Amino acid sequence: MHTKTCNPLLYSGVTLLSLIFLFLSSFPAQAGKIREYWIAAEKINWNYAPTGKNQITPGADMGEWGKTLIYPKYRYIGYTDGSYSQPVPQPEWMGILGPTIRAVVGDTIRIHFLNKADIPLSIHPHGVMYDKDNEGADSGKGSRIPPGGRYTYTWAADRDAGPGPNDPSSVVWLYHSHVMAEEEINLGLVGTLIITAAGKAHSSGNPAPRDVDQEFVALYMIFNEENGKESGLKHAINGRIFGNLPGFETRRGQRVRWHLVALGNEVDNHTVHWHGQTVLDHGHRTDVIELMPAGMTSVDMVPRSPGSWLFHCHVSDHMMAGMTTRWLVK
Repeated sequence: MHTKTCNPLLYSGVTLLSLIFLFLSSFPAQAGKIREYWIAAEKINWNYAPTGKNQITPGADMGEWGKTLIYPKYRYIGYTDGSYSQPVPQPEWMGILGPTIRAVVGDTIRIHFLNKADIPLSIHPHGVMYDKDNEGADSGKGSRIPPGGRYTYTWAADRDAGPGPNDPSSVVWLYHSHVMAEEEINLGLVGTLIITAAGKAHSSGNPAPRDVDQEFVALYMIFNEENGKESGLKHAINGRIFGNLPGFETRRGQRVRWHLVALGNEVDNHTVHWHGQTVLDHGHRTDVIELMPAGMTSVDMVPRSPGSWLFHCHVSDHMMAGMTTRWLVK
């Protein structure tokens, strides 16, 4: 009888990363693409309502939540290459969100991170597979990148990172800084990954799912800017309040996927609601989606009614504080 022994080296960071690539090599030839992104963390000034007006109720003000609108924040900014000279354009509706990272099940994701800010930061992903040095948290090499420092994170979009049996063809995951996670999320260092099922992408060069026409991402979160003072609690969608988040525009009959995420504290229990349309939530028809902190879900709709419709949190206090915008159906 032969017995197998456990080699402890098998579980070292380097060997585990090798196993990831060995695992990915088992996918069909069309899979296994390396997706590279160049992302910098930068300090900025963020305006929660750039128009300075309540865009939901004309003639009304923003109450105490509109007293101060601009605060120092941090953001993840995407760039076209390692020179970090040409930012990747983002649609207006993304607001404060960092660049969307996309991959197909079977792909490898490489994030070239440059910390252009003035505090140690990192990038920690949810959902994807990584070894300790690529966790972006706790104690690995990528857990604390100093100001001016660089680090390349390598993650695997394995089967467990992709859609499950009852999911749509793409699913959303969060990423954020995790040196002092609770502080850095509140500072604005948040983004999303979207993983498409194998065989469901447009092409090898375009990892977006081919069975939808548009995808939107919405982060529901209350940013705490003044140590709990009500005027500094910014009840925001993608970092904007009182309808100051334009760009959610589509057409009747389009296939639209909404990726919904939330972060924050115990008050960040949100009920996301669309006027004028229902969505399909993993087989369930509804027009309200419940989100808790670190909640992530993806739902589908086909708009049926033209109009400018409210898109908001249905928690009464949150509505009153400006957690509302509009989506347009042409």
